[in-house]
Amino acid sequence: MKVRTFTLNSKQEVVTKIVKEILNLFKVEIVGRYGEADYLQLSVVNRRLADGEPRKTGTGLGVRLESRLILFEKDGTEHSFSWQGEGAADEREAAAMHRLIKLNLYHIFRRYLGAEEAPWGILHGVRPTKIVHRWIRGLRQAGDLTCPPLQEGEPQACIIDRLMSDYACSREKAELIVPMAFRQLPFLETSDDKTVSIYVGIPFCLTRCLYCSFPAHILPGEKKLREFMQVFRRDLESVRDAVARFGFKVQNIYVGGGTPTSLPDNFFAEMLEMVYNAFYGPDTAEFTVEAGRPDSITPGKIAAMRRLQVSRVSVNPQTMQQRTLQLIGRQHTPEAVIEMYHALRAAGIRHINMDLILGLPGETAEDVGDTLARVTALEPDDITLHALAIKRGSRLKLLMDERHVSLPGDAETRRMSEVALGFMKRCGYLPYYLYRQGYMAGDLENIGCARPGAEGMYNIQIMEEHQTIIGIGGAATTKVVDRRAARLKSSFNAKDLATYLRDIDVYIEKRKQLLAAAYE
Repeated sequence: MKVRTFTLNSKQEVVTKIVKEILNLFKVEIVGRYGEADYLQLSVVNRRLADGEPRKTGTGLGVRLESRLILFEKDGTEHSFSWQGEGAADEREAAAMHRLIKLNLYHIFRRYLGAEEAPWGILHGVRPTKIVHRWIRGLRQAGDLTCPPLQEGEPQACIIDRLMSDYACSREKAELIVPMAFRQLPFLETSDDKTVSIYVGIPFCLTRCLYCSFPAHILPGEKKLREFMQVFRRDLESVRDAVARFGFKVQNIYVGGGTPTSLPDNFFAEMLEMVYNAFYGPDTAEFTVEAGRPDSITPGKIAAMRRLQVSRVSVNPQTMQQRTLQLIGRQHTPEAVIEMYHALRAAGIRHINMDLILGLPGETAEDVGDTLARVTALEPDDITLHALAIKRGSRLKLLMDERHVSLPGDAETRRMSEVALGFMKRCGYLPYYLYRQGYMAGDLENIGCARPGAEGMYNIQIMEEHQTIIGIGGAATTKVVDRRAARLKSSFNAKDLATYLRDIDVYIEKRKQLLAAAYE
């Protein structure tokens, strides 16, 4: 649907944002030009109705909202549609209002304008399982006996039903994330106030993939790398001192990027040794390195990872289709992925994760089936299925705009997901973490599946934002769980390499203040 102009009866930034989320969901374009528009104007009017009798003050119960969508034809004919909804007792009043605006508009588009169901309904956020965890905590605190026992293997029908009614989530997606949330509980319960994870950002790659929008840089020469290592050491030592000062227990270390293994062997070993000496200890459950692609792996790097107790390595073929690898800018073959996998297994790496992308240019569900057959034959411990997200900063977005590259449609991408998840089920992999991004192919999700006992602890902790994650290195983020303030607070290292190198003292100080505010 294309409309010439759009109006909204609110100037609040958050209301504008959530209304536009629904317009984007249903591909409504505001073109600003008369000739290209299907309608002259689209207007949204949200109106709070007289409250019902509240049973709890300060909650969403009693919040009643009517949303009206008005379309004006080019000849001035007006079409008006409305929907009403009511908040829930365990919602904050503002949260109830915002949810109802989205839900009402969703129902209007579905019921009156013939829009297709969105698999995730109005669950636009990155981490939908956080909602499920909040409800589980509420049921436990209330001692609610109206639902089945709170244990894994018995996902509660009441939570599934509520996702479907309050968020218009499809049954398929609700039945995916509710068991997943229960599966995560034992992992989340391993963390207390002083348990943290360390993220190490190495912002370099050998080449830039076609779809990539991450803040990574093509590997520079030795002089610039030496400058990076000197700054990185100062960054790391500041965090090492904070760990000692506050008595933190480091549960997980995750070395990501970029592609950390793009570093030359001597720089890679030096970096890994610094990280190991600063943070590895008796509380460390998981030490992960993103090796990424086989053209970045050498026997020397494998030896360094083995020597320094790395327990988990990510091997990311993305696809096992040679023509696609060439198109997206990967300088390796599917056979090289297999060789890399076997070399890591021979070195005794305990857990190997493999990342795949659904929705790559030119691929079909049959290609995905072939890729999954080849990957599952290797028997990795953990497979992550990513739905392609087209970001503004990627070269793929530019090529799409110039009509040089075509992507599978939403229906085909969803068929890819069905094929991939079918392999997961048949091969004994269970979904254990999930996150979503904007602009995802098929309105899908990124989902990690693992053999029981091989789940990635760091993946669960960072996605559920249950634990403080301290970031070191280029483009790294620190997320501090401030339990006293009941808030998540963040600080960010610069994405731009030159800025990170120049302003490292600024980023160290911001992180220091953030940790002090939460833990002193």
